[in-house]
Amino acid sequence: MADDDLPPDPDTDAGRTIPEPLSRAIGERYLTYALSTIMHRALPDARDGLKPVHRRILYAMRELRLSPSGGFRKSAKITGDVMGNYHPHGDSAIYDAMARLAQPFAMRYPLVDGQGNFGNIDGDNPAASRYTEARLTLAAEALMEGLAEDAVDFRPNYDGTLQEPIVLPAAFPNLLCNGASGIAVGMATNIPPHNLHEVIDACLHLIKAPDARDETLLRLMPGPDFPTGGVLVETPETLAEAYRTGRGSLRLRARWLREDLGRGNWQLVVTEIPYQVQKSKLIERLAELIQTKKIPILADVRDESADDIRIVLEPRARTVDPEQLMAVLFRNSDLETRFGLNMNVLIDGRQPKVCSLREVLRAFLDHRREVLVRRSNHRLAKIAARLEVLDGYIVAFLNLDRVIEIIRHEDDPKAVMMAEFGLSEVQVEAILNMRLRALRRLEEIELRAERDRLTEERAGLEALVGDEGLQWVRIAEELKETRGLFGKSAAGGLRRTEITASADVQPLDMDAMIEREPVTVILSRMGWIRALKGHQPLDAEVKFRDGDGPLMALHAETTDKLMVFGQNGRFYTLSANALPGGRGMGEPLRLMIDLPNDSAVVDLFLWREDEQHLVASTAGDGFIVGAADILAQTRAGRQVLNGTALLRRKVEGDHLATVGENRKLLVFPLAELPEMARGKGVRLQRFKDGGLADAAFVTLSVGLSWKDPAGRTRTESDLTEWLGSRAQAGRMAPRGFPRDNRFT
Repeated sequence: MADDDLPPDPDTDAGRTIPEPLSRAIGERYLTYALSTIMHRALPDARDGLKPVHRRILYAMRELRLSPSGGFRKSAKITGDVMGNYHPHGDSAIYDAMARLAQPFAMRYPLVDGQGNFGNIDGDNPAASRYTEARLTLAAEALMEGLAEDAVDFRPNYDGTLQEPIVLPAAFPNLLCNGASGIAVGMATNIPPHNLHEVIDACLHLIKAPDARDETLLRLMPGPDFPTGGVLVETPETLAEAYRTGRGSLRLRARWLREDLGRGNWQLVVTEIPYQVQKSKLIERLAELIQTKKIPILADVRDESADDIRIVLEPRARTVDPEQLMAVLFRNSDLETRFGLNMNVLIDGRQPKVCSLREVLRAFLDHRREVLVRRSNHRLAKIAARLEVLDGYIVAFLNLDRVIEIIRHEDDPKAVMMAEFGLSEVQVEAILNMRLRALRRLEEIELRAERDRLTEERAGLEALVGDEGLQWVRIAEELKETRGLFGKSAAGGLRRTEITASADVQPLDMDAMIEREPVTVILSRMGWIRALKGHQPLDAEVKFRDGDGPLMALHAETTDKLMVFGQNGRFYTLSANALPGGRGMGEPLRLMIDLPNDSAVVDLFLWREDEQHLVASTAGDGFIVGAADILAQTRAGRQVLNGTALLRRKVEGDHLATVGENRKLLVFPLAELPEMARGKGVRLQRFKDGGLADAAFVTLSVGLSWKDPAGRTRTESDLTEWLGSRAQAGRMAPRGFPRDNRFT
């Protein structure tokens, strides 16, 4: 055998480096990490709806005997036990997970009863674990009912010193009732909370009709029921498709009402906000909309919340339709959000799968059946052991005098009793350990009654284990009991989220609500912008900061949109009514738009819907772009020209005149320029040295005009000498053309 074929020897191969391809080494290790993340961190189990950290928290609290009727324990103690015994990760991560289980605005049915500051809907963090206390809730107890009866498998903890459950018995479908979210490697999950009463109704129907369709189940369980309420604005068809495929996008809105203030005045009051929206950030966003005048009809927003939600929205005019105002707010704030449904769960704790509603319910019901059978078998074993002992007791009572004699006189009473009465070792041990006070005639009657009762119970359990139909009947009974504890008749059990398919209201035209006034927009060389009231002379003297001065100025109206063309080839949109007033020095333009510091402003102009524009780069490339293709909706602007931008000109006339840094002039027909929405463009003029200096549109019959150094306008009416086709080199500019190679 060759040396290369020998198996590795750990003694001789110690410290030896084994070559391995990098791609395989990284692939194997990353796959191990990905599987660990998916299985043990990010995805919930379809059976109990919990991730390992949540399961370990609940189990550790059970081991600490923190029952709902008992006392509270410090959260630091709970976190320490979880970390030391079952979950060897950071204590802050464990505490955050436990705090979420106690938050009524995050969990539809909280599993932890918290005492102290566990955070609030404003987004404030919980107090430190040493200041808060916790215990289990009734819902958490229901999830763990049967742990002591061999209902589920256990496994060693991380260091092998203790045992922990692989999954909880789960008396109700916690996955759907409380929802789940998580991000793994290459996959994620996002399941909304639902109403327990409705979910159990769907389970009961699925027991009766195992082949029921998702659409049928949705009639019993129409959709999510978020702990913060709100209004789900989706059609039944959209919901049916989402629950059939396990993926979808659900639109959730805040609940609001119109509050009459008398004399025709009114205000809007938001009483419920969408799930997982922080109230403080929502208020900040609404205040920002008022400050930036993006919704000029909204005058004020006030947070009057106490234990409940009360956000007051005050309109600027009482003539506005409340439905239309709310439609604008839904579009511009988190008063309306999208919940991305993604029912990606672990089936049997091993296989990640995007499941439909029926598959999720089926996984839970199959788990409940397995739990029922295991608990029944465990009870049968307990009954068998007890019956064996009872039979021994009864034999002892029937032969009480002889038993006492054997115990008093025999050296080995155990062996004698086993031989004489045919008892087992367990029965004899039970007899020998019997207390003297139990040697009464009445005890025999009680023992026979207990034996008969256990025999009857055993017969029932054996019938249950052997008959699947009886098992489903028992499961249905247990689910109905759970529904009675946490369903509609219980406190907080009624549905909170309204589901409607109401038609969308057309939002207000914000431009129509802006008062139209003339303004003069001024941009300084250092990038500070402001709007003076009225149309001031563009060359009027205004104050600037030290070292600053005027760069651009134009007349506009408050209803206009301003376009900023940056050197990076992007167009940015500003509303004239949102510009700072002229009393101060203005504000930096770069605080309003995301214009990089190394990109200067090429042009500032008014947006008009019917206009076209020439954009050109310093390299001499350019094209024509329409007004609709330069309008930007965000601060980031809209990329139009690829390259370093040089100029922007409004399209007019029938020819384009270009002049290079080499003073060569070219005039060519406008028809040779392409219209594009974005790109580098085409070559405007060919240069041997330098690049493009300027461009201007001309009407050939009128000629080309420019101003000489003395400020006089000169016109070259005959442009035949410079006429050509696009991308030619051109000829030297006419006598008297400006030395800076600019047309204006």
